This record gives sequence, structure tokens and C-alpha cells, in this order.
Amino acid sequence: MNKINTDTKILLTVQLCAFAAGFVVCFIISPKSAVVLSVFAAICVISEIIVLLKRRKKLSRLCDEVDKILHGIETVSFEEFKEGELAVLSSELHKMTIKLREQNFALKKEKQFLKENLEDISHQIRTPLTTVLVILGMLRQEISEKERTEHISEMFTLLSKMQWLLETLLNISRLDAGAVTLRYETVKATDIIDSALYPLLIPIELKNITLYKSAADDLKLNADRQYITEALENILKNCVEHTPENGEIRISAEENNIYTQITVADTGAGIPEEELSRVFERFYRGKGFSSKGYGIGLAFAKKAVVMQNGTLSVKNAREKGAVFEMRIYKSQLKSE
Repeated sequence: MNKINTDTKILLTVQLCAFAAGFVVCFIISPKSAVVLSVFAAICVISEIIVLLKRRKKLSRLCDEVDKILHGIETVSFEEFKEGELAVLSSELHKMTIKLREQNFALKKEKQFLKENLEDISHQIRTPLTTVLVILGMLRQEISEKERTEHISEMFTLLSKMQWLLETLLNISRLDAGAVTLRYETVKATDIIDSALYPLLIPIELKNITLYKSAADDLKLNADRQYITEALENILKNCVEHTPENGEIRISAEENNIYTQITVADTGAGIPEEELSRVFERFYRGKGFSSKGYGIGLAFAKKAVVMQNGTLSVKNAREKGAVFEMRIYKSQLKSE
């Protein structure tokens, strides 16, 4: 009886009291009936106790299986509990176990993925940093003014790349953590395009890239100015990097009753078909462009656009180059 919980003891006590009261009544009426009732009551109580103890033992084994799961043992089976009153509970526990295993596998995979890519990012930072230190050592020596100017210019370029990398990583982390409060406002598409282009005007000029812009002055969209500008800047940066000298980049904006779209097309080599679906993956860099970029600019752009009720897609142009389409929907409902 010490293995039976308090609620069961109370239930058994009530039953015994009821049987005792019935026994007294039956004994007054007929002693033989009282004896029969006593035997029947004893059989019922003993049977119930046996059933309760078996149920408790079975539940205890089920708890042991759950405990194995909590201790990371994957070879756990609920076959024993597929029938009976614990079948529903064991079925749900089985589903939970499968879900936990899948999540654990995904977490391990993501952890390894992040480890490898953070090592890559660390290498990407270490390389320009080492170069900067070498340049600083050169600047301390006796060199001509022309060499000094070239070294300072190279160092400025390297530090700018490092700054962009760190700021982009920080922005992605903020978006992932939900620590960003978007400030929606009505902004002109031309203002967004001009602001995104401004930091890239020098690289565009150095590569002699012809720039075409097509957007009505009264075309507007409702978005967070800072993040939508940074998203477009990262798209343009990618296009500039992969457009050859004397190439072209076309930027256009249009709208309909559903969304406002900004399209960026370049005349680069385009994107291999097998890589199109992975362009916006974090830290992913195409095989043909392994020496360019860090694989986070487009990932940030996608994240920033989606958070503003928009979509970002890419396709290859019919002739050559890539075409990015950024849509900001006019509905106030957030897209999934």
C-alpha cells in the first residue's frame, strides 16, 4: 500500500467505508448477505489494488524511458506502451522524442556550420589586418611620398572592408535577435537608390561601369529608410563586384496596387543555375567567386527586406548577368 499515491488511498478508503456501511446494513437484514458482500468487496478492493500497482509499474517504466531521453540515450522504444490506457501518452512522447532528435541534429549541424564559417570570417579579417600591420611597418621606414600615398590608400581600403564586414555581421545578429525596431516611413524610391549608390560611386567609376537609373520622382514606398537602403547597397555592391570593366548596371523602380519593386541588373557572368537557390544563404559564396566577398551581404539584404514585408529574389538575365528583384508589399500584414 505504501506504493499507492494519496489520491488512490483516499479513493480506496471511501470505497471501504461504503462497503462497511453496506455490510452493516446487510448484516442487520441478513447475516448471509453480509458475508457475500464482504467477500465481493474484498475481491473488488484487491483487484483494484493489483490493477493500480500494475499501472504504476508500467508508468514507472515509461518514466524511465523518458529519463533515458533526457540523458541523451537515442535507442529508446515505446513499443511496450502502444496498447492500453498509456497508448496516447506514449504516442505523444514518441512524437516528442523524434522532434527532439531532429532538433538536436539540426543544432549540431548548425553549430558545425557556424564554427566553420566563423573560422572563415576570422581568416577574412586576419588577412587584411596582417596586411595593415605590414603597411604600417613600411610607413615607418624611409619611403617616397608616392609610395606612402599608395600604402595609405591601400590601408584605407582594407580597413573599410573590415569595417563593412563587422557592421554587417552586427546588423545580421541584431535582426536575428529581434533587437531591431523598424521605423517605417514613406520614402522616395529615387532617394533610396541614390543613398545606396553613393558609397559605390568610386568603385563604379574605377571599373568604368555605365550606370542606368529609371525611377519616377513620385514613386514612393513604406519602409525603414536605413535598413532598406543598406539592403539595396549590398545588392549593388554584389553587382559591382561581379560586373567586368566597361560593363553596365541598370536600376529601375516601378509599382502596382500590390507592391513597389526595385530591380537591379548587371552584365556580369551571371549565377550558375545550381547556385541560384543558395545565393542568399549566410556565408555562402559561389565556386566561381570564392575570392570575392564574404557571403553575408546578400544574406543581410534578404533578412532586412523580408522583415519589412517584402521579398528578394534573383535570376539570370536572358543574355548575361544577374537580375535582383526587391519587392516591398503595400499591405500592412507581415509576410511569412
